[in-house]
Amino acid sequence: MTSCVAEEPIKKIAIFGGTHGNELTGVFLVTHWLKNGAEIQRKGLEVKPFITNPRAVEKCARYIDCDLNRVFNLENLSKELSEDLPYEVRRAQEINHLFGPKNSDNSYDVVFDLHNTTSNMGCTLILEDSRNDFLIQMFHYIKASLAPLPCYVYLIEHPSLKYSTTRSIAKYPVGIEVGPQPQGVLRADILDQMRRMIKHALDFIHHFNEGKEFPSCAIEVYKIMEKVDYPRNESGEVDAVIHPNLQDQDWKPLHPGDPVFVSLDGKIITLGGDCTVYPVFVNEAAYYEKKEAFAKTTKLTLSAKSIRSTFH
Repeated sequence: MTSCVAEEPIKKIAIFGGTHGNELTGVFLVTHWLKNGAEIQRKGLEVKPFITNPRAVEKCARYIDCDLNRVFNLENLSKELSEDLPYEVRRAQEINHLFGPKNSDNSYDVVFDLHNTTSNMGCTLILEDSRNDFLIQMFHYIKASLAPLPCYVYLIEHPSLKYSTTRSIAKYPVGIEVGPQPQGVLRADILDQMRRMIKHALDFIHHFNEGKEFPSCAIEVYKIMEKVDYPRNESGEVDAVIHPNLQDQDWKPLHPGDPVFVSLDGKIITLGGDCTVYPVFVNEAAYYEKKEAFAKTTKLTLSAKSIRSTFH
């Protein structure tokens, strides 16, 4: 018999939309659920929909002063409140007060943070911790429920590349990323996919709380290795663009020698190194300012022990 991990039942859940104000699927769904939340309610659960960056939503901009999804480190969360602080840092402190405090027993159990990407990433779940049995089990359940629609898991655990996400205030942070969708646009197919991902996630939590035991499982994940910038000239301006062979090929194997960038004079830049990688966030609009043309990932398998709630 494999050992079974007994976990506390889940009580408090938040669903964040509008962390980036121009990623409209989450904004649209959360705004709807604030008026009529019947579809996200589950017996014995408190599920709170919440618009995280209302000023950015109002402007249909990613952010006002700085990226809200990068400022949830303890340094920012403990800064003395003043008008000089960037709007998103002040907002992070408010969110931490409402749903945290981060790393405390009082924080919300689960936060689902809803995002869109302009990249061709389909349904993506973002995992921050490779040893979290509960989330691996949840992601396994969501993937199985969505099949045959693919759902990918992006693992951002990395000593220098992991970032302080809005959802990281929760005990179990879940990033939901669905694309491709342009900024400031709503697509019905993307809306439907994100809605289904949330439904299956909440169903999983409901079954877990009711005492269902989930047997040990394994999932395939794509772990971030490094971020790749666009080629640039001496002035620091972008000098080449994503090659057509790479465009829209998120999650597909990219081999050494494959074309990655092409310049205006037709010069092709290929993938160096000696290992096959799996590109994600290929040509993401929001990442031009972050100097990121795509991220290289490696594919691996994560296992989770059997879990059940201590409630029963």
